[in-house]
Amino acid sequence: MQNLAPIALFVYNRPQHTLRTIKFLQQNELAADSRLYIFSDGAKTPQDDEKVAEVRDIINKVDGFKSVKIIQRKENAGLANSVIAGVSQLINDYGQVVVFEDDLITSPHTLTYFNDALNRYREEDKVMHIGAYMYPLDTENLPETFFYRAATSWGWATWARAWKNFEPDIDTLLKQFDKQKRSAFSIQNSMNFWKQMQEFKKGKNNSWAIRWYASVFLKGGLTLNPSQSLVNNIGHDGTGVHSGINDIYNVIINPKPITYFPDIVAENTAAYQVIKNFLANRKGNIWERIKRFVIEKLNK
Repeated sequence: MQNLAPIALFVYNRPQHTLRTIKFLQQNELAADSRLYIFSDGAKTPQDDEKVAEVRDIINKVDGFKSVKIIQRKENAGLANSVIAGVSQLINDYGQVVVFEDDLITSPHTLTYFNDALNRYREEDKVMHIGAYMYPLDTENLPETFFYRAATSWGWATWARAWKNFEPDIDTLLKQFDKQKRSAFSIQNSMNFWKQMQEFKKGKNNSWAIRWYASVFLKGGLTLNPSQSLVNNIGHDGTGVHSGINDIYNVIINPKPITYFPDIVAENTAAYQVIKNFLANRKGNIWERIKRFVIEKLNK
């Protein structure tokens, strides 16, 4: 049996999402051979106590994996600190890791894709991240998997050699960007990645993901991605800490196993263009934007 990457699953206060995430993970072909580590953050407020306890009831009954270890925090560390600490811990122990949060449903082939890619590109320093999510793209002319610059955070994997480049300090990251890099980083200004960096600096978000993408980008790293998503995020129903009600990123999961991986480690220019076009037009015309804005306000 090949040496499979451990799975880190980060949960907090969403019992129904956690249950579904685990159910889909259990249906993965490699589940029974994979070690699962579930990191349960402590309640931020007394109001969250009950939901955190419900989540802990669920995770303490999980089976179907090679082993299940639960790491429960008494205090609330927040998602970013939990992810950074948990990923670092498993990277130290295993040299590689597959990462999920509590609102992701997977294909039965997602773990296989991660482990195949981890093994295939283990020695390729330029490949720093493997993502399982992809926007709903027009994929007719795209290969099954491709390299691209940005790191997605909805289901991903990496190695110790790449994670050692993670720079958590926002000032260290910000000062390495010039105008040209800012444009390239934000997919020629079609996505708000640079804005996310500035908002982190101002304390308006606490994203580990934007700092990880920036770390990969500044090292000239690439990420491997499927052209049809292997995960879908079910957290955009208003229950998430960081997500509004949003259907732009909803996808149909690829039901087939991944059989193709690129030999040449370089950004796929066709994929880059398709993604750029999707991002530039993702919010639709002015009427569609107004309608979505109103719906979000009504649901708050």
